[in-house]
Amino acid sequence: MPNAISVNQISKSYGEFVAVNNLSLEVKEGSIFGLLGPNGAGKSTTIRMMVNITMPDTGQILLFGQPMNSKLQERVGYLPEDRGLYKKMKVGEQLAFFAELKSIPRLEAEKRIDSWLARIEMTAWKNKKWEELSKGMQQKIQFVSTILHSPDLVILDEPFSGLDPVSAGLLKEVVQELRQQNKTIIFSTHLMEQAEELCDEICLINRGQKILSGSVREIKRGFGWRYIAIDGENFEETLNAHPAVKQIFRRRDHTEVTLMDHDDPQTLLQHLLTNGARITRFELVAPSLNEIFIESVKQTNGDNPK
Repeated sequence: MPNAISVNQISKSYGEFVAVNNLSLEVKEGSIFGLLGPNGAGKSTTIRMMVNITMPDTGQILLFGQPMNSKLQERVGYLPEDRGLYKKMKVGEQLAFFAELKSIPRLEAEKRIDSWLARIEMTAWKNKKWEELSKGMQQKIQFVSTILHSPDLVILDEPFSGLDPVSAGLLKEVVQELRQQNKTIIFSTHLMEQAEELCDEICLINRGQKILSGSVREIKRGFGWRYIAIDGENFEETLNAHPAVKQIFRRRDHTEVTLMDHDDPQTLLQHLLTNGARITRFELVAPSLNEIFIESVKQTNGDNPK
């Protein structure tokens, strides 16, 4: 797949503070890409350079193979982390205003506005003022304003902030629908569970530098497995006596087992079955993206040197 965005060795400093340091990444067209990192890692600065709000001190950013220009900007929808619309303006009027900025004909704009308000379950709020909406409702309206012109590239900075689980689930559905339409979605977050659920690929940055990047599956595979999840019947006694077992934790619906280094999980499974166990679950569990995130950040901060 061609790249929607190519970031080539960009750096950005503010005085002596280095916000982004020699960062390179690629985002494939039609994918969901997560730009991840702790607060202050340089995510928002990177996004602002992507959409040409600020320029990198060094390096280059290409959108669809070209430097940013006014024509390319029409293909981008950007939801910034710091949000806010006109407090006294009605929801429908605000969306119509943004549609006009994107040169959407008035009748087509009204059609799209009504369709999207129905999709996010806010039709009844069309004539309400912005200040009458809850934070979560405001967030959903700003999300609609970002995608109203059907951009090819959607960039979302902390898009689920302030949303209840139902509203967050609804926006996730919309993001997946956009991907199915071959739109490219980049979102920045420090919430790893959301990234693990949605992203095809990620880039984890800390202190302005890339720590790791690639597909979620490949990254998790590279960290190996953390433990074995076991469930079934008649396995506890055999498990407790097995010399390869290092640690056992009883969870509500399964048992977590850590083996000695270099011991083969399949050997343990065969031993359990040979000794009369009935195994209904035997799963090698990889670390979560959140665990990888915490471990990687600690290593780069010097908190957990190897």
